[in-house]
Amino acid sequence: MKTTALQATVPVDPREVSAPALRTVCRILAAWGLGNKEQIKLLGSPPKSTFYRWKQAENVVLSRDTLERLSYIFGIYSALQVLLPRPAAADAWLRKPNAAPLFGGRSALERMLSGQVADLYIVRQYLDAQRGGWA
Repeated sequence: MKTTALQATVPVDPREVSAPALRTVCRILAAWGLGNKEQIKLLGSPPKSTFYRWKQAENVVLSRDTLERLSYIFGIYSALQVLLPRPAAADAWLRKPNAAPLFGGRSALERMLSGQVADLYIVRQYLDAQRGGWA
């Protein structure tokens, strides 16, 4: 019988993690070749002025919703690096039509750009399952 230990979660202080998280996610989204409109959508459709302030990543405190989105993006990026270690292959996978039922022939990026945080979760869960992690 397999047992798993539950990890204790430590509360995250948004004031401490917002700036470094934004700097990291901006690098990921740029590596994926996403334009500002796509980036805004993935980040929860903040007003453009807020988005551009976020890109400066100074004196910013993100909401829990936005931090959750960033967490899923980090997980997606990380899983792609494990599954497809060549950056070009990882970026290409993100944009290719996918026959898996949860994508319905659309790309993972199209699913992620729906604007719903749940779609980021679903893509991350799919990739984690593909690499043998939790599903």
